[in-house]
Amino acid sequence: MGVRAAVLAVDAGNSKTDVAVVTSDGEVLATARGGGFRPPAVGVAEAVDSVAETVGRAFAQAGVAGVDHVSACLANADFPVEEEQLAVALHARGWGTSVDVRNDTFAILRAGVAEPRGVAVVCGAGINCVGMRPDGRTARFPAVGRISGDWGGGWGMAEEALFHAARAEDGRGGPTALARTLPAHFGLASMYALIEALYLEHIPQARRHELTPVLFATAADGDPVARSLVDRLADEVVAMATVALTRLDLLAEETPVVLGGSILAARHALLDDGIHTRLAARAPKAVPHVVTARPVMGAALLGLDHVGAGTTAQERARAHFA
Repeated sequence: MGVRAAVLAVDAGNSKTDVAVVTSDGEVLATARGGGFRPPAVGVAEAVDSVAETVGRAFAQAGVAGVDHVSACLANADFPVEEEQLAVALHARGWGTSVDVRNDTFAILRAGVAEPRGVAVVCGAGINCVGMRPDGRTARFPAVGRISGDWGGGWGMAEEALFHAARAEDGRGGPTALARTLPAHFGLASMYALIEALYLEHIPQARRHELTPVLFATAADGDPVARSLVDRLADEVVAMATVALTRLDLLAEETPVVLGGSILAARHALLDDGIHTRLAARAPKAVPHVVTARPVMGAALLGLDHVGAGTTAQERARAHFA
């Protein structure tokens, strides 16, 4: 021990944490994976403890005692004040001389662009959007649910599908095949049975996310209500991207728009077509593409940006994760 690497990259999400130790020339010395990062549920100290265990394994594997810079892209870092609080907590661990904390959406953005310039919309359990320019300017949204104006994401889509299916079955709403396909996914005969099973937790709440692919399949089969929900999600993705491009003065120049997260990475044809069509109309210079690279690579690239690594180092790091 005693050797120092250039970058400790941390991508900490709600379900898992990935870390990588990287040299200034882009060599990845070690990687490690740990559990989820949930400060709102367990507190900052305990959440950082869970990261520390993972970092310790990576440092041991790499044979280093520390790094020059910690590049941490963290779930639940939704406001600058939270980023500052988490940066202080990470810096106290002594892993690196400097620490930079960003929302984890920035890792997906950086993983999908050749330089720190572009916009990313991520749609997984929730929905978020960030943008950046090489001069350090960024665009972001609070992205904490309906109170910050958000609509969409896997959980939101599942709830919307349940809402319309319930009303279709009891007569308060128009007909939709969702009233049949949603309960059928769990082997149930009616929405009443599904509502009861969810409410009494005979079906765990965590399994609600399984209904989102059912929604997309029902939309692909032509159901108008399901299609309207997919269309609305396309509207939301494009609205976020367009606002971020506008804030960064990138609307009038060719700019990558990175699409990530489980829903967008699934490449549902109806959603894909809707996003491309709407983006072409509202931001014709935007160049959309889906990224499926591991977000920890984006955290590593942000770290290499910080330490002034060149293109060769960036490409070497990308090649490792590819």
